[in-house]
Amino acid sequence: MNDTTSTVVNTPFLHDRSGRRYAVTDRRWRGEDGTPLALSPVPGLTPDQIDTGERSLWRYQAAIPVSPRHRVSLGEGVTPMLPLDWNGLRVHFKLEWFNPTSSFKDRGITVMISHLRGQGETHVLEDSSGNGGSSVAAYAAAAGIHAKIIVPAATSAAKILQARAYGAQIELVEGTREQVSDEAIRQSEQIPYASHNWHPFFLQGTKTIAYEMWESLGFRAPDNIVLVAGAGSNILGCDIAFSELLEARQIDRRPKLLVGQPEHWATIADAVNGIDPRSRGPRVPTIAEGASIANPVRLPETVEAIRRSGGAAVAVTEDQIRTAVRKLASRGLYAEPTSSVAAAALDHFLADGTIGPDETTVVILTGAGLKSAEKMATVFDTDSNPDEESRA
Repeated sequence: MNDTTSTVVNTPFLHDRSGRRYAVTDRRWRGEDGTPLALSPVPGLTPDQIDTGERSLWRYQAAIPVSPRHRVSLGEGVTPMLPLDWNGLRVHFKLEWFNPTSSFKDRGITVMISHLRGQGETHVLEDSSGNGGSSVAAYAAAAGIHAKIIVPAATSAAKILQARAYGAQIELVEGTREQVSDEAIRQSEQIPYASHNWHPFFLQGTKTIAYEMWESLGFRAPDNIVLVAGAGSNILGCDIAFSELLEARQIDRRPKLLVGQPEHWATIADAVNGIDPRSRGPRVPTIAEGASIANPVRLPETVEAIRRSGGAAVAVTEDQIRTAVRKLASRGLYAEPTSSVAAAALDHFLADGTIGPDETTVVILTGAGLKSAEKMATVFDTDSNPDEESRA
């Protein structure tokens, strides 16, 4: 396993799991061994390197290995981190729906599309259950790049509409999320594959959420970060950034990464906890559609990142997710069900003592309820009088 705390080198390079190296200019999305590519460690930031005049995540340009000449930005990042009372404790909620397409995916996509623009790409292909495709479509439009998005036929209509509005070509595919990915990989022989799950530069964008936490907390790391995981890109982004900050001696410890997943799509949580996923029975559709990924392509790296942080992972039920959606809404936060998995996990980790009463905790809310109108309707149309526990 490649540990991102290893010595930082001056010239970044890509590498696969076998250790084979590739130049960052290499137009590939996976290694010769078929495994995902990762970028070698880059130097972490110090506070004086932040471009405080830049109101986007590109304020951290010094830690983003993409030339500013090729930058494609819609003003992403610098999202609010709201302190709220939650079960009698003060908890910070990072509101990622303030990104341009209302999802955290914009962080990774701005860096990935900027990198691809620098390589001279004119067409890109993405497969997505919704938010990733909308984001690729938006940034490709901003870059003057033609985008084709392959989408599961069951994806929320609002997310498909958003990608269409940006001018992307949409192809609907019946079947599982994995079957959609397989079709995209087949088509990648003809079109450059800009997969947010596979492309290494996507993670160089998602890591900026950790830099924002660090800056917002007075250049300190929180004790805990609670997040939902599908493919695990926020887990890996946080791991990369806090590794960089440790290397730069800007923090003295990692925050614990505390992860929630829908119970029938809990591949990462099961791997962390040594559970055979088959013991959960057949996979069934979840209201948290954005996290319904059976086989995350970076599973070993994601599990290692959680363990390296001293963190934990849990599977949450559909009822717990629905309760979390209502509980967030009762506080004015209209979070989509996928995002609300993090709040359900928060309740679990508070109840079992994983999160202490005097610790600084940040919960990442990845996307807005407006992105998942049909799923939100099933929560609120069937329960017009939410339980008073939602305000606990």
